[in-house]
Amino acid sequence: MTKKAGTRKYAALLRGINVGGHKKVPMAELRSVLEGLGHGDVQTYLQSGNAVFSAAQKDPKDLARELEAAIEAHFGFRVACLVVDGDHLRAVADACPFPAAELEGRQLHATFFSEQPAADRFAALAAADFLPEEFRLGDRVLYLFAPQGLGRSKLAEALARPAVVKGIDATTRNWNTVAKLVELTRA
Repeated sequence: MTKKAGTRKYAALLRGINVGGHKKVPMAELRSVLEGLGHGDVQTYLQSGNAVFSAAQKDPKDLARELEAAIEAHFGFRVACLVVDGDHLRAVADACPFPAAELEGRQLHATFFSEQPAADRFAALAAADFLPEEFRLGDRVLYLFAPQGLGRSKLAEALARPAVVKGIDATTRNWNTVAKLVELTRA
């Protein structure tokens, strides 16, 4: 389907669904919810809450709130959603401070934020305590290099503490997923 004038490609990143049998959101139903909101070119990627769609150019925060309300109405529970446009996804990929092409997708992650966190939220984390793991802040994103993967990352655990992320919706994707979402929002 061709892109209509005045529309833009977006990615919706749902937080904490389909994990351990909680907050089950079948992707076919998620596609129906997005289509019910009037969005076109709807696709999902994996079972972990990634969707791509076309919509009239609009503030991504407004799109996220609309999707959260529609998911709650349809499924009966709240799911935090972040919506980012394709331009932002490409900028995130282009600005990656780590050598993404040289790393396995499980070693590099991007945590997307609903708003830019103040750098001082991260000041208490002594970088040397987590080496060889590292992180860098970007534009509404945190890049995390975790050589042993996210499941074994002590730094990821520290970055998820309430003192760091309180009041900000955040969701993490591995680099393979980021690259695929960049591709899908470009199409």
